Amino acid sequence: MKNTRPYRKFRPQQAKIEELEKSSPRFKRIYSEYELMSDELWNLENSDISNIPDDFLNAIKQQTEYLEDEIGDWLLQDAEKEIR
Repeated sequence: MKNTRPYRKFRPQQAKIEELEKSSPRFKRIYSEYELMSDELWNLENSDISNIPDDFLNAIKQQTEYLEDEIGDWLLQDAEKEIR
């Protein structure tokens, strides 16, 4: 059984995320990748392994931030559609 970590950054928008995952395969893929990258980053940063290259950690952080930005854009666009 996998012990999942909550993705706190997007917790307030969780209902909107679930709605977007149902309506957009692309968003679902992006959010799934974000979950995987966030888990991997958390595991790497909290492991006892000290031989992880900084470049590798920085690349994981950068990709995770990129995905966060893209998810944020989707949520913003969806919120703007509701206003109209």
